[in-house]
Amino acid sequence: MRIVFMGTPAFATASLQEIHQNSDHEIVGVVTVPDKPAGRGQKLAISDVKKYALEHELPLFQPEKLRDENFVEAMKAVDADVFVVVAFRMLPQVIWSIPKKGTFNLHGSLLPQYRGAAPINWAIMNGEKETGVTTFLIDEKIDTGNILLSDRIAISETDNVGDIHDQLMMIGGKLVVKTLDGLAHGRLQAQPQDETATIKHAPKIFKEDCRIDWEADMQVIHNKIRGLSPFPGAWTSFGNEEGYKSLKVFAGQFPEEEIHIEGKPYQLILTKNNLYVQLPQGPYELLEVQPEGKRKMMAKDFINGNQGEGLFYVK
Repeated sequence: MRIVFMGTPAFATASLQEIHQNSDHEIVGVVTVPDKPAGRGQKLAISDVKKYALEHELPLFQPEKLRDENFVEAMKAVDADVFVVVAFRMLPQVIWSIPKKGTFNLHGSLLPQYRGAAPINWAIMNGEKETGVTTFLIDEKIDTGNILLSDRIAISETDNVGDIHDQLMMIGGKLVVKTLDGLAHGRLQAQPQDETATIKHAPKIFKEDCRIDWEADMQVIHNKIRGLSPFPGAWTSFGNEEGYKSLKVFAGQFPEEEIHIEGKPYQLILTKNNLYVQLPQGPYELLEVQPEGKRKMMAKDFINGNQGEGLFYVK
């Protein structure tokens, strides 16, 4: 089939590469976001999808507005059988209704669960034991279209967002090709999503969503930390009566064996080699942190930089 691919980050590039290198389908267009200034020098940055398209001389489109008449006409002119969307913007009907066999999206969850912008984060923060990827036909609403295919993976106690993101990125690319093959040969029949289930959502994550509630159950705290690592990062404030600073927490764990540490509730305890937060249920060990204005560091480096500074508390 003739394919137009739409996407932006590395997660999408894996699917684009899979179609380009491991399928018989022809990519007749790649659509991604316009270049944008980034960093201190405000140099124009290009998306990962654009980098791949340029490296492999694929036809490239970067519309400012998806409803622009010239872009709409260009999408009609390429005469694609299917549009494939992975980690891109919400499409207007005037675009997704163009191809003969429809437009499908790859979503990073097992739909209908975790519709929304941050499915991987919320699945881990909610303590799910499995997640997956789903291809579905785009319709007027967000992530509600009829399902084509899905694939699933397990989530372990130590997996964070980065781990699951990379696994879903790889199985997602293969699922996209499997979906294309099924559509090409008429083997797929799209199925409506189960609206009778209690649906958990995955809205966009804001800074306040990332703040750690140390009064929560320890398992909830642990899930939140790994569900926001490495991005955007769970955070807390640490300090004492002299003032508090922000501290991001990227990794933590329950002590491997039951230990007793002297300290008041919510005290940040620095031993010779370990960094703990004393909680009502017991100590929780912090493994990787980033103090305000400093680089990301292992707990040992934080300890070395703060020994002798007095008592710290988190809040």
